[in-house]
Amino acid sequence: MKNKKTLSFIDLNAQQKRLNNKITQRINNVLDHGKYIMGPEVKELEISIENYTNAKHVVSCASGTDALLLALMAYKIGPGDAVFCPTFTFPATAEVISLLGATPIFVDVDKNTFNICEDDLKNAISFISKNNQLNMKAIIAVDLYGLPANYKSLKNIANENNLYLIADAAQSFGASYENRKVGSLADITCVSFFPAKPLGCYGDGGALICDDEEISNNLKSLRVHGKGNSKYEIDHIGLNSRLDTIQAAILLAKLDEFDWEVSMRNKIATKYTKQLNSLITTPILPKESNSVWAQYTFKHEKRDHIQKLLNTVGVPSMVYYPIPMHMQNAYKKYNIDSRALPNAEFLSKNVLSLPMYPDMKSEDQDYIIEELINIISTL
Repeated sequence: MKNKKTLSFIDLNAQQKRLNNKITQRINNVLDHGKYIMGPEVKELEISIENYTNAKHVVSCASGTDALLLALMAYKIGPGDAVFCPTFTFPATAEVISLLGATPIFVDVDKNTFNICEDDLKNAISFISKNNQLNMKAIIAVDLYGLPANYKSLKNIANENNLYLIADAAQSFGASYENRKVGSLADITCVSFFPAKPLGCYGDGGALICDDEEISNNLKSLRVHGKGNSKYEIDHIGLNSRLDTIQAAILLAKLDEFDWEVSMRNKIATKYTKQLNSLITTPILPKESNSVWAQYTFKHEKRDHIQKLLNTVGVPSMVYYPIPMHMQNAYKKYNIDSRALPNAEFLSKNVLSLPMYPDMKSEDQDYIIEELINIISTL
């Protein structure tokens, strides 16, 4: 009888062991100079990300959620304004819109890519425009599971309607679209460095990426209480959202190995798809896109049963996300147009994510695939 394994959904310990010397040296450097807030590693990281993404400006901050909030604040979005965002996403996307008193307008997603549906976005814009209830200000596109949205189409829609285009790239840093890195695809790109993200630190962290110098300067002010030329000269109502120096140091150590990790994620995803695509609905990768595979997510109508059986053989899995935002109690009041969002509701009942991390052993992935094939054969 084959031995049952107990696997990890994401094994950060394996990564830490591989990078231990680099990370330890980076942390020790911070301990030696003692500049724990806005130390030299913070600026070094921002420059490194500028080089990595070919963007002009990077402003680090305390979390991916703060990055989204700061982006909206930089555009002075508030009460009476409408911001369009996908309903099939993590709450932070809509949360920041609501916190500023603006109104999130939920948009359906594409059933194949999981990203915001351009056709439904046009419908939502048309509804708001005709009813003249709100001032349309921005689109937040979420690169779900590590796959960039269709930014060429979204940019056209944004330009036609005089809207800002913000990328929620919490899951997609390291991916690309039409041979351009995430970070160079929208007016502002918001990144999360939460530990489980493709590039993650050992706590919370985030960054904003843009090419507009004025917006960059505003963001630098807003992240430090809205300060002006001196600490106690306040130009804006801002936040305390600085990235800790130690977290920046950890990210610098990881960034050195990041391209290798992205290549391994793609190798693992390719193997999943090749061996499972005849049994389940495996994720689609558009020809113009490269994913960073923050999650490997498939679709199956018996998702809940499959998840339960995977658990019995020691294979963890996750549902991202079981309830679309327009169906959440806290956000139902924002369904002002009462449009049906069927793709998001379908996906919430059918998606399941398998273990995905660059240090996954080949034999562990073989075990996951074998057990999933066995389970599917019994359905």
